[in-house]
Formats: sequence, C-alpha cells, structure tokens
Amino acid sequence: MDLPQDSFGFLIADLSRLMRQAYQQRTGASSLTLAQARALLYVARHEGIRQVDLAGLLEVQPITLARLIDHLHQEGLVERRSDPSDRRVYRLHVTPAATTRLQAIREVVAKVRADVLRNIEPENAALVLATLNRMRNNLLAHSRNSQGGNEQ
Repeated sequence: MDLPQDSFGFLIADLSRLMRQAYQQRTGASSLTLAQARALLYVARHEGIRQVDLAGLLEVQPITLARLIDHLHQEGLVERRSDPSDRRVYRLHVTPAATTRLQAIREVVAKVRADVLRNIEPENAALVLATLNRMRNNLLAHSRNSQGGNEQ
C-alpha cells in the first residue's frame, strides 16, 4: 500500500510538535519549562512513582529527569520520599503548593485542546480519540508480547 506523504506517523509527530509550540506560546515566560510542566503533570498522575520509572515515561535519561525534579523540588512543587522497601529508590509526590501550578498548566492545555478541536464535530473528535487509544493499545500489547517472547 502506498502511503500518502502525510502518513499517520508524520501527522501524529507534527501535531505533537505544533501542540508543544502552542503550549509554549501560551505560557510565555512562565517559570516552568514545557519539560518541567510535563514532569509535574506525570508526577501528579502517577503519585509515588519511582524516579527511574518517570524517566521512562517521559523518554528522558535519568540524569535529565533528576535535573527537572531538582528544579521542581526547589520550587516546592515536588518532593522525593525514600522508598520504604529500598532506601536507594526515591518516590515522587506533588506538594500542596503544586495545586495552583497544576491548575494553570491544565488551563493552558484545555485552551490548546480547544484550538486543536476547533471546527471538528464532537463525535468526530471522540472517534479520533478512541482510534488513537486503540492504536496505542495495539502497540502496547505488541510491545508486551515481544518482551515476553510470545511474538507470533
């Protein structure tokens, strides 16, 4: 099958790039970079996550994540807690001070989402979202099967 120039991968990557740009334009000179805001959101979504696992989710090297978390910690937004079962491991938690920042981030994300979905019927947006979720789940299932040696 001949794929058009704007294939799935290209469009998804380009849309992601444009959404990041739109986010950065809307936040301007905020004290949090996009990378720091993403890290903070992920910590809030995965309260108590290990630092090394968060690095994997964000697709950054552990040392890069350590710098991001250092900044968030200095801002009083994130705290590192020792893992009770392994003192070498840190678990990440948002602080009460992060609530306002998280709300501001979510408001900007909502505005970017509104820009992305402008002139798109809600049922079409829901269909695209459901399809993207299925695509992600297909790749996750394939990845799990490949790692387990069950690839067919």
